[in-house]
Amino acid sequence: MSNRFIFLSLTMLGLNAALIAEDPEEILFDEFKRNFGGSKAAWGDIDGDGKMDLLVGGHVYRQIEPLKFSATPTVGAGIFGDFDNDGDLDVFAYGSRRLFENVDGRSFRDVTKERIPELPMKVTRGAVWGDFNNDAFLDLYIGGYETPYQSDVILLSDKGKNFKRVWTQTGDIDPARGITACDFDRDGDLDIYVSNYRLEQNQLWRNDGTGTFTNSGVTHGVQGTDDGWTYSYGHTIGSSWADMNDDGYFDLFVGNFSHPPAWQDRPRFYRNRGPKEDFKFEDMSATAKLPWRESFASPALGDYDNDGDMDLIFTTVYSGDHGVLMRNDGNFKFTDVTSTVGKNLNLSLTYMASWGDIDNDGDMDIVAGQRLFINKGNKNNWLRVKLTGDGKKVNRSAIGAQAKVELPDGRKLVRQVESGTGEGNANDFTLHFGLGTHDKTVPLEIFWPDGTVNKMKVKPNETLKLTYGKVAPKK
Repeated sequence: MSNRFIFLSLTMLGLNAALIAEDPEEILFDEFKRNFGGSKAAWGDIDGDGKMDLLVGGHVYRQIEPLKFSATPTVGAGIFGDFDNDGDLDVFAYGSRRLFENVDGRSFRDVTKERIPELPMKVTRGAVWGDFNNDAFLDLYIGGYETPYQSDVILLSDKGKNFKRVWTQTGDIDPARGITACDFDRDGDLDIYVSNYRLEQNQLWRNDGTGTFTNSGVTHGVQGTDDGWTYSYGHTIGSSWADMNDDGYFDLFVGNFSHPPAWQDRPRFYRNRGPKEDFKFEDMSATAKLPWRESFASPALGDYDNDGDMDLIFTTVYSGDHGVLMRNDGNFKFTDVTSTVGKNLNLSLTYMASWGDIDNDGDMDIVAGQRLFINKGNKNNWLRVKLTGDGKKVNRSAIGAQAKVELPDGRKLVRQVESGTGEGNANDFTLHFGLGTHDKTVPLEIFWPDGTVNKMKVKPNETLKLTYGKVAPKK
């Protein structure tokens, strides 16, 4: 079935843009016939062979041949990160609060007793890796849940040897669910957004560069809505960072579960207003027009159609509710394509939702509802960028690094290497850019966590592998 192209003349900008429109009847995703089980999913290449592996259902599924998997023993729901900078991905299993060291690219060793200090929480729904003090080693933010409400903690790494608890939440303790991190204010350090449940306000922890955080949720407008009485805010399960309007700044989607009363916060689309407004946020939810579902749960953002815009998958957990695939049409305008493009997706009765390219073919696949869904692709162009730190100035996983591609139509596409999205899920570490119909070279900028910037021109439809210190830096 052929794609249809719509050509828009942007006379005010003096530009011409070619935008692809999917045939409304086309089903884009095929289900891979295997039930992985479990409730969360993370992507990572544990053996360094260039093929994506999956942490699903508590097992790491190593892709030994294209779409043929071998399962490791159970480690539990978790997130990947190279905590010891030895070049392979380890696992923090947040549900059991255990740390697993990658031994040989095929197996993991439980090193919790010698590496992780005593923790105050008994129940955890999410955590995130990040180099919070910029010493080139990954640290951990771990959320505490309930019952009763349990404290969040920050663990700083001692040069990859063990972890020290440097902060424990006190005072107003909230039940955390999803944890996600992003240097949203472009000051060179990772900030943290905590999704809290039970009608509690969310926190935006702004980093001063040393691993010391200040809650800026209220000042930056992303704490939720205070209705002026005891019950306010929402039941936030998970949130996701992405640039949803292609202006070069990371925006925030906040995934709220909400019962019918209108005072309970619905899901929120927040636009980052950039440096002139101190990176404060504007609520664009009315423009996005997301259909309401009572049991919305875990979101994830990725560009399924390679048009450059970040699309949304958002799961539900009540019987009768249906999760959604929302196509981003630009400038926070979204279209529900669940019944057409996303007809085969299983986005209901699940907290599992994440994006990655399982077959390295340049389009984004999805893991959701215990299954893998493979993107059949279209004619649009793309670029993939795999970043690696040197382990001395930048953590080997390159978590916190950002990349930007600027297209001839003026759009600035930014992506980040991250270790968490939604509630306890994680996307592919390899950065993915949809380029639409643009088939010429594009300018690429890499922003490393230590402030180093690399600039280059690259061809589309390639996977670039870039290591810190091995490309010419431009400060």
